[in-house]
Amino acid sequence: MNSTPHWAHEAFFYHIYPLGACAAPARNDFTSPPQPRLAQVAEWIPHLRSMGVNALYLGPLFESSAHGYDTANYYEVDRRLGDRQTLAQLSAQLHQAGIRLVLDGVFNHVGRDFWAFQDVLKHGPDSAYKDWFDGLRFDACSPYGDPFTYQPWNGHYDLLRLNQRNPQVRAHLFDAVRMWVEDFGIDGLRLDVADCLDFDFMRALREYTSQLRPDFWLMGEVVHGDYRQWANPHTLHAVTNYEAYKGLYSSLLEKNYFEIAYTLKRQFATDGIYDGLPLYNFVDNHDVNRIASTLPDPSQLYPLYLLLFSMPGVPSIYYGSEWGLKGQRTPHDDSALRPAFAPQSISQSTAHPQLLQDITRLAAARRALPALRHGSYTQLHVAHQQLAFARQSGDEYVLVAINASADAVPLEVSVPAHFTRAVDVLNPGESHPIQAGRLRIEAMHPGWGHILTLVR
Repeated sequence: MNSTPHWAHEAFFYHIYPLGACAAPARNDFTSPPQPRLAQVAEWIPHLRSMGVNALYLGPLFESSAHGYDTANYYEVDRRLGDRQTLAQLSAQLHQAGIRLVLDGVFNHVGRDFWAFQDVLKHGPDSAYKDWFDGLRFDACSPYGDPFTYQPWNGHYDLLRLNQRNPQVRAHLFDAVRMWVEDFGIDGLRLDVADCLDFDFMRALREYTSQLRPDFWLMGEVVHGDYRQWANPHTLHAVTNYEAYKGLYSSLLEKNYFEIAYTLKRQFATDGIYDGLPLYNFVDNHDVNRIASTLPDPSQLYPLYLLLFSMPGVPSIYYGSEWGLKGQRTPHDDSALRPAFAPQSISQSTAHPQLLQDITRLAAARRALPALRHGSYTQLHVAHQQLAFARQSGDEYVLVAINASADAVPLEVSVPAHFTRAVDVLNPGESHPIQAGRLRIEAMHPGWGHILTLVR
């Protein structure tokens, strides 16, 4: 289990998809001069600082054909976003503002414009790179009419799986990571489709990056399975918590907090399978519908984010969702999830100005209370629309009470008997007495909740 303290355990992440946010053309022509659109991300820094963000996950930005996950060159910034100087300058600005930078490591597959694949197209069996690609053979044709076929990722023949066991492939990718660290000062990588990566490759990457920087962070995109296979002292530090992602929104849709309560207890209780493992928590991202489109009632966003910032793990906000931005994917198009806008423009037009303020308050509470960042988890109460749990770290005991209903309802739970009062850090000026080990809230805030520190 990953119990060693790490900067990422204290992080509040913000996630930007730069090709979309910076209004890059949908396809790369590979001939136009670099356009420094990536510099626009610097405009977000004051907004990120005001929210309390201290880590930015910046989606794919190296030379690619279209969406960024079809890499053409790991050593060059996508010309639609700028050049190496553009990225280096942005990284310096972020770090100066106290914001760490994590990039997408797309190592499972590349696009058909990848330079080594272009060599195979040109030289066929004589190419020095024919062994760089998984399942490449010359006894059949690909759907593109190539005089050979290969192993695509997830059936998409525009994405070719790399042979991660090939020493030359590893050296090429690891040297790219070294360049990213040395030239751009990145603090970590989010590994795309980590559940498809070779485990030996990930172990070697962990060892390599730990030598580059002892505090370098590796987080993997994993949807299904036992997360401990990927997140452990030998492979990755953390993975995406898709299991909790589903429970976070469906518990509200179905008015059934028992679902997410079961998940949190299974994952993070004292005997939970991920106890002490800070998973990467989110409610939406560049691949799934915006949460404001998933939840039909905007009032549900408030208890949702309260839980995101108080549950165990590392919280992340996808750009624009703090204003209740909507967006839904289609079977063939994700562009609605990845729009272009400036923070100043959307902040003036949002229908939910209070949401950003409340997320900022939640981030401040998490920052002020160590128990919310790395304390234990104990379930205290669960009902269809109410959930209460304790987070404890040393002598600090924090009680979180969430009420997703539209009505103010009472709550009474058992707490350690030596406490006499509960002070609400989320709703200033409120406190609640504790008598004989019983804490009672006469009327929980509807569509909101409480973060209480217990005092003697």
